[in-house]
Amino acid sequence: MTTKKYKALVEQRTRQTLATWARQPSVEEKEIYRFLHNLKGTAGTVGLEQVEELAGRALPYFTDDSHRPWTEAEWGGYLYPLLEWFNDSAAEAPVVPPLTRVPGGRPQYEVLIIEDDVELVAFLRESLEKENYYVSIALSAERGLKLFYENKPDMLLLDIMLPDKSGIDVLQQIVEKSKKEHIPILIISGEHSKELQMHAYSLGVMDYMRKPVDIELLLVLIRNRFELKREWQEAIVIDELTGAFNRKYFNQTLKRLFSDFQRTGRRFTLALFDLDFFKQINDTYGHLVGDEVLQRFAETVKQSIRVEDTFCRYGGEEFALFMPHTDAHAAVQVIERIQGRFAESGFRAKNEAFAVTFSCGLAEVNESLPDADKLIEEADQALYVSKNRGRNRTTVYDERLPGAKEAQPLHVIVVDDDALIREVVTRGFAGWQPAGGKVATVSSYPDGSRFLEADWYTPGEKYVILLDGIMPEMDGLVVLEKLRAGYKTADILVIMLTGRLDQRDIIHALQLGADDYVIKPFNMPELLIRIERLVSRVLY
Repeated sequence: MTTKKYKALVEQRTRQTLATWARQPSVEEKEIYRFLHNLKGTAGTVGLEQVEELAGRALPYFTDDSHRPWTEAEWGGYLYPLLEWFNDSAAEAPVVPPLTRVPGGRPQYEVLIIEDDVELVAFLRESLEKENYYVSIALSAERGLKLFYENKPDMLLLDIMLPDKSGIDVLQQIVEKSKKEHIPILIISGEHSKELQMHAYSLGVMDYMRKPVDIELLLVLIRNRFELKREWQEAIVIDELTGAFNRKYFNQTLKRLFSDFQRTGRRFTLALFDLDFFKQINDTYGHLVGDEVLQRFAETVKQSIRVEDTFCRYGGEEFALFMPHTDAHAAVQVIERIQGRFAESGFRAKNEAFAVTFSCGLAEVNESLPDADKLIEEADQALYVSKNRGRNRTTVYDERLPGAKEAQPLHVIVVDDDALIREVVTRGFAGWQPAGGKVATVSSYPDGSRFLEADWYTPGEKYVILLDGIMPEMDGLVVLEKLRAGYKTADILVIMLTGRLDQRDIIHALQLGADDYVIKPFNMPELLIRIERLVSRVLY
């Protein structure tokens, strides 16, 4: 369906609504508000900028919770002028370009902003995303600490004044981990006494910037710090938390061993490890205990391998082990010995004793491999089978291996009472292929009640829910609250689609557990990029 057709549908619906209302004695104020709210978001999305602007100017004169009756003589002065702008917008608008990725350039660094001023957060996020950075936000210290440990951002922008605790308290909890992970911390605050700045610098803050923020200076400073971080990463090959080699050294070792195999035929085996239920350990006992588990696991492995073996932290709770001159059969014996030792290594937290296990996948290099990446894929498939068969076991890759990893489904659900928005977004996802071989399915619901009552959820599968903030019968925030109370948070990513610019509503949504918000109107390619980034960080 062309953009011109969408514009015609918006015009038709607007004229029908006003004609219907004109035949009624009066219209409740909340109905007018909802009409303008939806029109503003839809018009901007399909390219009716003048209609969007006029609807936005009229919206503040109405509220979404008032039952006051408005007669045609009263509402007509606000709404009938909208009709004049449709004819001026009838020309075909440029087709939205397909989703493309930015070639080359800076890496997709992630910046975590912990700040309770929503308007400033929105401004900072927009400015940073224009510079090709990925931005996650937290409006409280508690949420910020959770995102810091789970997302492992590349930089932290931190306010001193937060609603639940001081930014200095946050700083004291994370500064040591930030140093080990080389995560620059930048304070942005209206509090800028010399004593406070000296205290922050003494704790390990890299930069301190006063409010109001000079955005040009901030962007240059951030670019400078990321360049410094890149130089750190190039110079360092050790993961400081665990003492294992890092991902960079993993890549170097894989390339070296694979090239050696092609030249000499010397075999080697790659093992991929994944700590079982590690997120549950973090959620139950805290991230400091989680760090202790990672360190103990690394110590156990390093004490159990040979000098010529190479042990790496692959990412998060995933590790890798290269075993030169070792076939898969011999490697199984090594891994099972490590599994036994680690399972016997007890932990204690919150006056509870617990044990931790790990799953492993093995792949042996062979002549049929087209490249080194294929070896990683085979080890990863074997690891998946180990986890799928109950965890705490080791599996060797075989092409006949039953239950190997299939494309993981990703369900995209649009919940919006605006039929046109549902169609625009649903069509925008047509043909979308998420990264990592996942398969996307797209569905939609016209209101929150029908969505929640539907049989849409399968435990263990992953969901992205695009949820309208204002809907009849059941408000989007109520739907969000029910989602977070009744379903497994780790499987569901919620993005609010909202025309609400009141920061209290955005704060409420984030506090209830929304992962992100998008202001209507929005651009579909940008929405797809945002979702793909969130999916890769939050769901998988």
